[in-house]
Amino acid sequence: MYLLFKRLLDFSISLIGLIILSPLFLVLVAAIKLSSKGPVFFKQKRVGIHKKHFNILKFRTMRIDTPKDCPTHLLENPDLYITKIGRFLRKTSLDELPQLLNILSGKMSIVGPRPALWNQFDLIEARDLYGVNDVKPG
Repeated sequence: MYLLFKRLLDFSISLIGLIILSPLFLVLVAAIKLSSKGPVFFKQKRVGIHKKHFNILKFRTMRIDTPKDCPTHLLENPDLYITKIGRFLRKTSLDELPQLLNILSGKMSIVGPRPALWNQFDLIEARDLYGVNDVKPG
């Protein structure tokens, strides 16, 4: 019963959030499209409930020629790759807004642990000890 209620709550909150924030969503989509080449969304493989992989959605904040599968903090000069609108999106955390779509689809929850990257094997293993991999990420 609890899981059904939680899913209904996640679905309702994410749907209402998407409706209310849709004007902002559209402005950000236009700003990203006008400021740099490439897709509006950035997809990244993450680990979800029961260690099943899913693609997390974010607004793209980096240029399309950024090295793939390399975390920003490991780049030699990350500022070269972050777009102007991307700096704003990261500073305000608005790049996370598309995750409402992940919540709506049931891959994530409003409240939950941050989803691990697919290649963070040590973190995934450590989360097994505490049952973190048995709940939806949020």
